[in-house]
Amino acid sequence: MVTIHMFRRRAGGTTALLGLVASMALSLGVLAPAAPAAAVTSPPKISSFTPTSGSAGTNVSITGSNFTGVTAVKFAGVPAAFTVTATPTVISATVPAMTAATGPITVTTPGGTATSAAAFAVVPGLLVSPGTGPPGSAVKVSGTGFGGSEGVDIFADTTDLALAGTGPAGSFGPITIRVPASAVPGTHWISAQGRHSGLFTQAPFTVNTNWTQFRYSRKHKGTNPFENVLSPANVAGIDLDWSFTAGGFIFSSPTLVNGVVFVGSANGNVYAVDAATGAQLWSFTTGSAVESSPAVANGVVYVGSFDGNVYALDASTGAKLWSFTTGAAVYSSPTVAGGVVYVGSEDHNVYALNAATGAKLWSFSAANSVDSSPAVAGGVVYVGSFDGNVYALNAATGAKLWSFTIGLAVQSSPAVANGTVYIGSEDGNVYALNAATGAKLWSFATGTPFTSSPAVVNGVVYVSTGGNVYALNGATGTSLWSTPISAESSPTVANGVLYFGSTNGLYALDAATGATLWRYTTGSDVGSSPAVANGVVYVGSFDNNLYAFDMDGGLAAPARPSRASLHPNYSLRFQK
Repeated sequence: MVTIHMFRRRAGGTTALLGLVASMALSLGVLAPAAPAAAVTSPPKISSFTPTSGSAGTNVSITGSNFTGVTAVKFAGVPAAFTVTATPTVISATVPAMTAATGPITVTTPGGTATSAAAFAVVPGLLVSPGTGPPGSAVKVSGTGFGGSEGVDIFADTTDLALAGTGPAGSFGPITIRVPASAVPGTHWISAQGRHSGLFTQAPFTVNTNWTQFRYSRKHKGTNPFENVLSPANVAGIDLDWSFTAGGFIFSSPTLVNGVVFVGSANGNVYAVDAATGAQLWSFTTGSAVESSPAVANGVVYVGSFDGNVYALDASTGAKLWSFTTGAAVYSSPTVAGGVVYVGSEDHNVYALNAATGAKLWSFSAANSVDSSPAVAGGVVYVGSFDGNVYALNAATGAKLWSFTIGLAVQSSPAVANGTVYIGSEDGNVYALNAATGAKLWSFATGTPFTSSPAVVNGVVYVSTGGNVYALNGATGTSLWSTPISAESSPTVANGVLYFGSTNGLYALDAATGATLWRYTTGSDVGSSPAVANGVVYVGSFDNNLYAFDMDGGLAAPARPSRASLHPNYSLRFQK
């Protein structure tokens, strides 16, 4: 054992002996080496932030110093999502949703926590989803930044539709309101006002109706149930808004999606035209005439061509996404349902294609051309053929469920409503078939072979032929009225008005009586079926023009309501 003697030294004396003793102790493991001094991390500082107020979801830029290693950013104590710039002097943070409240901003790093000198003011915020849709749309509304545990009135324009209750943090929702069916196309305002706090905010909702495919929908009823501008009372006042000249005649029926009209032409082009001005946005050239009507779904335009192909085009640019080659011309208009494109071809087949890739899912062979456009309802595809049959096919597999034999060519496209398939034939008859079995329910003889497709509205079947236009009882097939006009196109019904093309232009009839309300003479036949939406009638003609008709000035959406114009409905109960 080694003994270490300690010596008391006078102040100012030598330290050599003490150093020697320490050295010996260290070598013997009696003393541990001193740890190196820890690096000192400077505390963060917040110098400013912008904006100084906003609703939940607002992006806030926080400027300061020593932001290296930020672990947390909070608004009034509520954690927020954030990112830090490469030089750690600026943080981008998002005001937290649903739980935000007015208060200081804090930034935490390993060096400590900085608190802003000023408070970030959370103002009421309103989220409306979706932000656009037809009149009568169901809309989800959520709010933040109101008073805690208070009632908030939700207005559509100036009508109080619902009373929401906030939680302790001042948020509510989502709750569901329904845009009034009377709301005309344009920008409307959803307002929210706290009953106790008086806090107030607004968000826009755009009323807009699309006509996405031939005969409006996959059931091919030929009617727009949301039209609330044109009616029998005012349709006589419409006139030409604009016309667009294509490079060939237009037999294709137009479709309308998000302010753009899509149509094909006999010159082989598919066109996208601004619905408000008639200006061309883009065109895509196929290898032959396009008499097929485009269908639009999820930002993609689907259309057939006489070159034997079905095309998928980007709706914004017209760029080709894919094409599928059939064995002959495609006159049939595609129908899109459940991510599948259904279309007929003159190669005698009905095809089901993957809408995203164009890959063939199945095909069904008829005995002759399929120019009819398939209708899809209840997992069944209904279509006619030149072989004289109407077919019902399993939409998932293409297996035949039933067929009904007419005998002469069926170029008409079926309309499906109330469990019944309505279709015309070149034998001059309109047929009503049981959708489940194919059994004939009734037939009505028009006396004139026709290829147009019926429209079905409120239990009435409308048929246009080369001699007359008919309204038939959908249950019995008895004639309600007939008007002697030689029609060329399939009829369209919207808000009590029946529209169709003829050998000398476009007509509008009273759907209840058959009386002529309005007509416009074009330069040639109108075989294109009209699309009616948002107070405008769109139709193509053999004179190479696409036309848009509306009332001068239309019906304007109401102005943005002032806070003073909104009055709570105190009979409302809290919506959960």
